[in-house]
Amino acid sequence: MTEITNYITNDFRAIDSQETIAAAQEFFIDLHFSHFPIVEEGIYIGSIAADDLETFDTDKKVGDYKYTLEHFFARSNMIWLDVLEVFAKNHTNLVPVLDETNKYVGYYEIEDIMKFFHETPFLKEAGGIIIIKKGILDYSMSQITQIIESNNGKLLGLFISDSDAESIEVTIKISLGAMNEIIQTFRRYNYEIVSEHHEDNYINNLKERSDYLDKYLNI
Repeated sequence: MTEITNYITNDFRAIDSQETIAAAQEFFIDLHFSHFPIVEEGIYIGSIAADDLETFDTDKKVGDYKYTLEHFFARSNMIWLDVLEVFAKNHTNLVPVLDETNKYVGYYEIEDIMKFFHETPFLKEAGGIIIIKKGILDYSMSQITQIIESNNGKLLGLFISDSDAESIEVTIKISLGAMNEIIQTFRRYNYEIVSEHHEDNYINNLKERSDYLDKYLNI
């Protein structure tokens, strides 16, 4: 699989703090970036938001608005999941990248990170998705894994897709196999199945018909 650092780009150089607001506005006109990195004497000092830029005085310099800059960034040695978290937390489609000495080395674009994500086994490999829910103090990642593997399932990936003060939701991808057995085992361990499953519905339909026949025969 391609290294995530291969997606660091310098297609456009960082905006210098001494450039005018007019020049920065011109830069954003034909681009879809929500933010762009600002450097001062080659040092990254923050990212300017396209929405903020529209309200600034065109005659002033970018550096005059330092106080509005947002200071998020990714490290060049970050794993892709941590990089994705930086995007999500900062509601941005571009993240500057710094090395371990704080030197600016380029930026990531969200489209490239999603492309990288789509190449992971979690999305690329054939399999089934199960979404489960349980009390936040009661769930166990090791138990979840054990339930899957004890039913001859192969875990392709899992992540916490939602949570609140009381419960947690986990999205799981497994290789195609004993899906219904896995679902029923999760239920026995008091996990709520949030996702819909054809196998599950089939079993439920059979049960409903069987119950109906029992009632009919007992009339």
